[in-house]
Amino acid sequence: MASGLYAAPMGRWRFVGRTDELSRLVSAATSPGSRGIFFSGTAGVGKSRLLCEALAELPERGCAVWSASANIATAGIPFGGLAQVLPADQPAGLSPAGIMRWAVDALHQQAAGRRIVIGIDDAHLLDPSSAALVYLIARSDNATVLGTLRSGEQVPLPIRALWTDDLVDHAELAPLPASDSNDLLTAMLGDPMDGPSADRLYRLSAGNALMLRELVIAAGASDELTRAYGVWRWTGRSQLPASLDDLIDARIGQLDPGVRAVVELVAMGEPIGLALLHRATDSGSVETAEERGLIRVVTHDRRSDVRLAHPLYGEVVRRRCPVTRARRLNAHLADLVERAGTRRRDDLLRVAVWRLDSGTAQDPALLLRAGAQAFSQFDVPLAARLARAALEAGGGYQAAELLATILMFGDQADEAIRVLDSVADQISSDERRSRWLTVRGMVSYWGLNRESTVAEIAADSERLTDPADRARVVAFEAIMRLHRLECAEALRLSRSVLDRPAATVAARGLARCTIAHLQAARGELTLSGRAVDGVAAEAAQWRAEMPYLQLALELARGTRLALAGDLAGIDAIVAAEFADLADAGDFRLGSGYLSILRAQAARLRGQTGEALRTSLGACAVLATSQVFAGLAHAERAQAAAMRGDVDSAVEAMAESDRAHTSVMAVLYPWREQARAVVQAATGDLATAVGTLRELVDRLQADGFAGHEVLALHDLVRLGRADIEVGEPTVTGRRRTVAQRLTELGETVDGPLPALMARHARAEYGHSGDQLLAVAEDFADLDLNVYAAEATSRAVTRLRAARSTRSHEANLRLAGLLRRCDVLRTPALSVRQPALTERERQIARLAARGLASRNIAEQLYISTRTVENHLQRVYNKLGVAGRGELWPALKAIPEQEGEPDR
Repeated sequence: MASGLYAAPMGRWRFVGRTDELSRLVSAATSPGSRGIFFSGTAGVGKSRLLCEALAELPERGCAVWSASANIATAGIPFGGLAQVLPADQPAGLSPAGIMRWAVDALHQQAAGRRIVIGIDDAHLLDPSSAALVYLIARSDNATVLGTLRSGEQVPLPIRALWTDDLVDHAELAPLPASDSNDLLTAMLGDPMDGPSADRLYRLSAGNALMLRELVIAAGASDELTRAYGVWRWTGRSQLPASLDDLIDARIGQLDPGVRAVVELVAMGEPIGLALLHRATDSGSVETAEERGLIRVVTHDRRSDVRLAHPLYGEVVRRRCPVTRARRLNAHLADLVERAGTRRRDDLLRVAVWRLDSGTAQDPALLLRAGAQAFSQFDVPLAARLARAALEAGGGYQAAELLATILMFGDQADEAIRVLDSVADQISSDERRSRWLTVRGMVSYWGLNRESTVAEIAADSERLTDPADRARVVAFEAIMRLHRLECAEALRLSRSVLDRPAATVAARGLARCTIAHLQAARGELTLSGRAVDGVAAEAAQWRAEMPYLQLALELARGTRLALAGDLAGIDAIVAAEFADLADAGDFRLGSGYLSILRAQAARLRGQTGEALRTSLGACAVLATSQVFAGLAHAERAQAAAMRGDVDSAVEAMAESDRAHTSVMAVLYPWREQARAVVQAATGDLATAVGTLRELVDRLQADGFAGHEVLALHDLVRLGRADIEVGEPTVTGRRRTVAQRLTELGETVDGPLPALMARHARAEYGHSGDQLLAVAEDFADLDLNVYAAEATSRAVTRLRAARSTRSHEANLRLAGLLRRCDVLRTPALSVRQPALTERERQIARLAARGLASRNIAEQLYISTRTVENHLQRVYNKLGVAGRGELWPALKAIPEQEGEPDR
């Protein structure tokens, strides 16, 4: 759990997390038979603050608490470490042993029968007399000792004897886990930090709370922290502040030349193979560096790699290393690996970076291959650096093409166009022309929002004679036409690519992704899944040529999973390797889109706070993008609307309209659904229903049955399963929402359409029992919002029918709402019984178990008045008595949560 800390970087740290360790300390101080516990940990891990928080809780538990903080100044003074604990009226002439006996008796007298708790911070600095007194106190009756120690320091023998004699427990305080580090950042900054920035800060701090704090302070002071849409982002690599520099200096200590050579080489090249390090340096120095905790050896299978013991060691060592020595070390590392043979997957990339950093990068082919490899791993900044160096070193057309592609995904479309146009005169073959056309078309269409690109690329492809080269351009034209909603032409062109045996694996993969996206939108989810799986299975064959095909793959796959309501499937892809690579490598389109998917899944689960945080993160990541920004803001609007934050929802939907571009027209179903949710949140249900009816008409015209199911179900959620939608049938009449959903439930793949059709029929038929059954199936799919809404409607129906199942429905609704965060939707508020303030007040007291007489006394009213109010409450809520009150109250969204029990 987290070391708790701050509210603002320069102020008092607010304690968050570390709940397990805090509970362990409090339990050690208060449990019968326990004599205490000591936590060891590195400097800055949060042990002192943890102890402080524990000691602050103990007086309320009936303990007499004394605390002391040992330090170097008192380490040589007898009893100096416990000067804050010992009574001031010490008798004169006592021997050291007499002082200790007197001190123990005096503390017990002051405790007056309460349990004695002594808390000692940095107990390793206690003087011998104080250490002996601590041991004596721990052995006395009704006393416990809590303390902290710095790892690696010499511990006084009496303190060590506390756990070797089994008087107290001893544990190592582990670094913060990543999730708690994120909580700590939020507490420090007041708003969350985007995932990639938080991950990078966590890696640098290695879970050390103090180091994390100092890094944030330094980043803020150097203007490297930016805030957009309520999310912080770290945009640079700040200089370490002096306080952190000193802390790391204390850990590293003085280095002799041999150990310094080891540490510097590892800092420049980590991870570096252990065998390679032994060849490059003195083996004894390697062993000394490991013994001193400066480096660590990580063994995986038969490979042993060496890293620095803490990431910030590298920051300090690299910064302090003279420029000339750093260049020499980087060149030396490149020479070593090249002589040994670049056998590992990343050796090529590492050698290229070392050559670049050492000023010995003279081979544009090496830089070009390395840049392509970095891009295939979605490390956009590194790939751009290498590609730019390759172009400057004379890499020509190939370097320009790679650099322009990378710049496109770094939101630098204007520069990408200039780079491409600078090598237009070097197009000497169909193969080059096809690649130039596709990269320029991609930049022009998605980077600069030029719809005319589609017609231009179609005309240019006619000039290509090679079938494989032409297939590549046609595949790009097809996916552009899909995004423009020219679906029939997109499908025709994609099939033509698949019909060409000469088409490359990458071109065929892109065509299959276009088809898979269309199939998902049309409700052919099984076929879409097969196509996506096929493209994914061939990733090793297309990744080097077209790494950004992964984005088309994720869009098709994400669309299918979202339409299917497959939250477990969404969880799987946002936890896969691509998500980590996209986050770490600043591949914004990838990380931004996956954040939108995360937000969708959280929203459907009812975790609206997580949905809002994640969608805000997506908005921040995509702030300079013109591809998915509109979708990110639409998702943010839905999350805010479902939390009842109407103003934020309206603002987010307006921002979605501003950010959306016509080149992403294919995303309209998601955005219009979000618009209807926001309209409903404002109370304008009629407009929301109208928006959804228009959306259904449009989806039917486009043949997007998969999306139509969700739009129709939104009408059901608004209680409009009975209205007519769509085009008239052959009989001249239009279908009701329930009828149309029933049709689609038989044709659209997956269990969700049929379940939504059952929901519509249950709502249409006013059947509380059927609504409960539907809600149970929604809950089994983890679709908690739908489940809660259906149950809420069931409660209304069952109360109206005076059914005996209304109490059961109330219990279910209370359980479902406990799964959710803040949730305010029309289905959870419409037709709910309204209690007066007095009825609510009396009902809460009754739900807590108070008798009517006691309630009357507390509220200064008569017992008869209490009973009359309770009877009205029972009638409104459809309950039989007090035992059913608390779930009924919990099931009313406007109530302030569950009554105390």
